[in-house]
Amino acid sequence: MTSTVPAPMTRTADGSALQAVLLDMDGTLVDTEGFWWDVEVEVFAHLGHTLDDSWRHVVVGGPMTRSAGFLIEATGADITLPELTVLLNDGFEERIGRALPLMPGATRLLAELSAHGIPTALVSASHRRIIDRVLTSLGPRHFALTVAGDEVSRTKPHPDPYLFAAAGLGADPARCAVVEDTATGVAAAEAAGCQVVAVPSVAPIPPAPGRTVVGSLEEVDLTFLRGLISFR
Repeated sequence: MTSTVPAPMTRTADGSALQAVLLDMDGTLVDTEGFWWDVEVEVFAHLGHTLDDSWRHVVVGGPMTRSAGFLIEATGADITLPELTVLLNDGFEERIGRALPLMPGATRLLAELSAHGIPTALVSASHRRIIDRVLTSLGPRHFALTVAGDEVSRTKPHPDPYLFAAAGLGADPARCAVVEDTATGVAAAEAAGCQVVAVPSVAPIPPAPGRTVVGSLEEVDLTFLRGLISFR
């Protein structure tokens, strides 16, 4: 595993109740959820199958094993899961090599968290090879820890990725703020006991206890994230 784990810590630099910020990648920091669907459509077209647009909401935000497995079963395509995984990752890498748009507010938020010394992790269901490519645009300096979907035994919607990230930062999950864009990611963060900010990208996400829904990452700053966490 190539994640970077810093020395344990219990408080942010200013002693606030917020101990860490854990950020999803696709659809949250980078505008790539549509890229994945476009690649899936192209790959299956080459295999002789047309994807139903309604399936997009089924595959968004989850691990590749789940989304690719669903599409194989739904289409009956003659391809194995490992073969399809390679094709999808190759297609996505080619796509982001041409353009990698960041979500509005992402650059500002990352810079603010870094400037204030807030322990920050990138927690994604994407594979390590994809995360490392995206990090060149996001700036690896902004993250004390990165967690890829192929580095944990159970990825989103299970809580494991967020529990791993919190432990790696020496933080209490209840004092971690998570920013996610899909119901799958929100479920993982809530199962880990984190406070969640949902910024829906493809499908709506309703508000719920311990969950705040906003329309854009531009509404999220450090003051907002600190306000989610209270001393206990």
